[in-house]
Amino acid sequence: MKGYIGSYLDIDLTTRKVSKKSLAGEWCNQYVGGIGFGIKVAWDNIPKGVDSLSPQNVISFWTGPFAGTLVPVSSKYCAVAKSPLTDTIGYGISSGYFGAELKRAGYDGIVIRGKASKLVYIFIDDDLIAIKDASQLAGKTTWQTDDLIKEELQDDSIRVASIGPAGERLVRFSCITNAKNRHVGRNGMGTVMGSKNLKAIAVRGTKDVEVHDLRTLLKVVKPLYKACRGPNMYYGREGTPIKIMQHQKKGCLATNNFQKMTFSQAEKVSGETMLKTKVKKIIACEMCAVACDHVNVVEEGQYKGAHSSVDFESLWALGPCCGIGNLDAITKAVELCDTLGMDTISTGLTVSWAMECYEKRIFDKELTEGLDLNFGNHEAMVELVRRIGLREGRFATMLGEGSKRAAIQTGRGTIKFAMQIKGLETSAYPFRTMQTGALGHATCITGAFYQRSGSYQYDEKEVVDRLSLDEKRGKLVADGENDYSVIDSLIICKFSRKIYENKEELAKLYYLVTGKKITWKEFLKAGERIYNLGRAFNIRHGFGREDDYLPARAYEERVKDGPGKGAIVRMDQWNAALDSYYEYREWSKDGIPTRKKLKQLSLEDVREEMGV
Repeated sequence: MKGYIGSYLDIDLTTRKVSKKSLAGEWCNQYVGGIGFGIKVAWDNIPKGVDSLSPQNVISFWTGPFAGTLVPVSSKYCAVAKSPLTDTIGYGISSGYFGAELKRAGYDGIVIRGKASKLVYIFIDDDLIAIKDASQLAGKTTWQTDDLIKEELQDDSIRVASIGPAGERLVRFSCITNAKNRHVGRNGMGTVMGSKNLKAIAVRGTKDVEVHDLRTLLKVVKPLYKACRGPNMYYGREGTPIKIMQHQKKGCLATNNFQKMTFSQAEKVSGETMLKTKVKKIIACEMCAVACDHVNVVEEGQYKGAHSSVDFESLWALGPCCGIGNLDAITKAVELCDTLGMDTISTGLTVSWAMECYEKRIFDKELTEGLDLNFGNHEAMVELVRRIGLREGRFATMLGEGSKRAAIQTGRGTIKFAMQIKGLETSAYPFRTMQTGALGHATCITGAFYQRSGSYQYDEKEVVDRLSLDEKRGKLVADGENDYSVIDSLIICKFSRKIYENKEELAKLYYLVTGKKITWKEFLKAGERIYNLGRAFNIRHGFGREDDYLPARAYEERVKDGPGKGAIVRMDQWNAALDSYYEYREWSKDGIPTRKKLKQLSLEDVREEMGV
């Protein structure tokens, strides 16, 4: 089919062997691209018992069939491996230019095995692939690495995906960064690169990505680009941080490590304030007319010179969740995360967990190595972020393991206020006041992340009672997971959902790009297959129903403030909703896909391993 290149690279860093392999045609039909390909590679290559930081873990990078074409908001790529943070299937998606460049170099993806004997980077120059010494890049930030590789290769147009010091030092929530402000975040894919002594991948591509019907594609995408700048696409104008005040008004702005649901300084760190006082530049990715990337610059004061792209999740995690009402400090903390190479959400929530431990006198200044970790102390927050990224000191080294491992190490009941599921720190959609979103966080195969089902939107739009659960929510969550599995395999930016409200439009684009006719219903069957395979991967690695639950705070502490005051997740409602989710998915009461379901999805090898 067109759109796909039809080949990928298989690179063993231990033996330094590079192979060009053909992409199996049935993969395109069954797994679409992106995370579908990545989860399939993980299932086929990462057996039970493999340590996520060992050379036996396999990380793969994939594009979707639309990358490198004229389809709007499609210049994306993903990285997939066993997560060092959660030990589940792990993946993240990034925008920018890297994905399209990889396609133009002649590859749908890259599979990386083994471990280099010393720090290296991979340079892909169309058909020439080199594993190059990266000793000169050791300890360099992601931004420095990007610049230094381009300088060494004497080409500013080369696209670089790299890790920073945090990835080299195996901070478990390390990112992969490209275009300086775009990241493969959440599940520690940068940590996997670090464990393999892989500092970066640099790509230069000069080939064409062919499509099936270019003439018609040009006609179809023109109004789509116009819609990207339409009245409903506010992220391009105001940016995602406008959600700060939206959540504040609903009583859904998790503050002080989810102890409160409103923040007294919300207006100081609101998207509206940020846009007026800090945003100096708005950036778009390749083939994107939305332009959601709002770059803050601090022009004076204590954090003068700090600059980075600040989105809602980053602003919240390093702001209200830590009780911080200082935009300059938040911008500096985001810059540190971006340059050192760390996920902003996991960083912020691990810091907020430490702050709660400090305020409850479980930690003291001796343990925190001199830091006064009261909520609202922006100087301590910024300094701790820096120390975590460099694993500087015993305390910061412990936090670099993530909040779950740090809580287990600390003991004293601190796991109750580690806001994580399966080891992944949750995002900005609090469980007690957005309960459909809570179910989506809990069933998520990568841990607590809103971008795997979009179920939080039912609460945000208040089309359900967001302060309670019923047995209908399981279907909403499962349908969203199947839908997003397709979106993340094509790979299309989720900000485009308003321009692709009729999903058959995506099926039409797929035909114009690839030449294969398919309905959205058929796509959803592929999405269901992908999600079930991810669930099977987790079961292989020891996960089950007991891991599909929220932190204890959700069930034990009622909300104390805001419009949702008194809200709590009732365990009877939770179990009923979880049962309904499993039943709708045709899984057992223990959350294991049934023989019938696996047969329907043509996952016979999975059925044999699951013993069903």
